Amino acid sequence: MTITGMSCATNGPTVYEPPSATPASWRVALPHTAAAVPVARALVRTALSELEHTADGDTAELLTAELVANAVEHTAGRGPIELVVEVLPTGCHVEVHDPDPDPPGGLTRPVLTAPDPWQENGRGLLLIRALSSACGHRPTASGKAVWFRLAAIPPPRLRPA
Repeated sequence: MTITGMSCATNGPTVYEPPSATPASWRVALPHTAAAVPVARALVRTALSELEHTADGDTAELLTAELVANAVEHTAGRGPIELVVEVLPTGCHVEVHDPDPDPPGGLTRPVLTAPDPWQENGRGLLLIRALSSACGHRPTASGKAVWFRLAAIPPPRLRPA
């Protein structure tokens, strides 16, 4: 999958690459409501667990929930949003497509002020930048796609007996 558009720097090299396998992917239309968030989380959790994938499922769920919640909250309700999950040997790639062509603020540029600790919002994109191995956005024919990648977690090292 070729990703174009803005992207944040990666958070370090992939330390472990599992053996090559055929990637699996899902594309699901979600309602433009808050009900989309738990559905998206469940899809990512199921995709990673059924394939016994080594990406961190909890982090993938959290970041997916943030992307979907942002799409629901910050874009006009002009139709469904779309979740795309791709499970690769080297990790997972998640995209959320929405109809708004405007880029998400703060995803690909440094945030100079800390979020207000008394506000309930303002931390989602910060979490995505901090916890993903890469993130960004790109224009699409119908709006934009906001994405993140998580690298596979290396297997535990066995100590010689």
